[in-house]
Amino acid sequence: MSQATATAADPAGGSSSERTGLPAVGSDFAPLLRAVKGQGLLERRTGRYAISITANLTALGGVIDAFVLLGDTWWSLFLALPLAVVWTRTAFIAHDAGHSQISGDRRASRLIGLVHANLLLGMNEAWWNDKHVRHHANPNHVDKDPDVGVGALVWTQKQAARREGFARRLTRNQARLFFPMLLLEGIALKIYGFRFLRHQPPRERAVSALLMTAHLALYTTLLLTVLSPAKALVFALLLHALFGLHLGMAFAPNHKGMEMPDPDGDRWGHLERQVLTSRNVRGALLTDWFLGGLNYQIEHHLFPSMPRPHLRLAQPLVKEYCRSIGMPYAETGLVESYRQALAHMREVGEPLR
Repeated sequence: MSQATATAADPAGGSSSERTGLPAVGSDFAPLLRAVKGQGLLERRTGRYAISITANLTALGGVIDAFVLLGDTWWSLFLALPLAVVWTRTAFIAHDAGHSQISGDRRASRLIGLVHANLLLGMNEAWWNDKHVRHHANPNHVDKDPDVGVGALVWTQKQAARREGFARRLTRNQARLFFPMLLLEGIALKIYGFRFLRHQPPRERAVSALLMTAHLALYTTLLLTVLSPAKALVFALLLHALFGLHLGMAFAPNHKGMEMPDPDGDRWGHLERQVLTSRNVRGALLTDWFLGGLNYQIEHHLFPSMPRPHLRLAQPLVKEYCRSIGMPYAETGLVESYRQALAHMREVGEPLR
């Protein structure tokens, strides 16, 4: 499975520059790329990631220890929140490994992804990378970006017009149901991962299936060893609900309600394709932590292999460059980003109401 470093590749094929995820020299992106490279912002921060991974694993171990010490009590449910937070940090690390931000070695990146996604979360990193590569290549493109394809939610009025039955009623109210539906995302991620196994080569499928099954076995054993079956079921449901909500809230502000390229129109260049479809969320350290640094979504899409700690440092360069060439640069607060995303979903469902 290709890593997400090819995130700007054209699925239909293209030049070698397109396959690497960066446009050819001489494009309107080239001056910005030179400036970012000149400041060393594309260099990997292996030591920083080693500390982050160690801290996250330590936090995971601490929550599990507290869970065991509390024993068979309903008070254990309060630990679902910190565990959901740790799981979300784990997903961020798996995301970065998929983009080869942590290491330039492909095998090391995949190993980190397998451990954090498949083993620790029960989520198939191959499924995530396949989906995420296509998203980065053509963000918000209804024919090419799986994140705006028809699913439980739809993203254009043309998609909405084709809905029938229960799906049509869901679309009418999708804005108000968005956050409640995120509560199901934690479980859905596991289901998607197992369903994707049939698309993987045999050897890769075996490794993915083994690690995801090991996750389920270890996780179930822990819960049933410490808690009664009823408490274990409630804890599992609460944990996955909080995890899905946190993860969904981190990714929801990034593109929903932003420009959507016309499938029949001219093909946008890399800079236009990534900047106009993405939204940054401004804020202080707390916002950066809550959104995993992916609130610098424009920078992340322009430079998918850039280490996450560098995105904040690259922002002034990107913002000034966009201003100098007259390209819109979307940035808003966290609450406003959700308002804009929900407004778009509400507008999509409006004709059905």
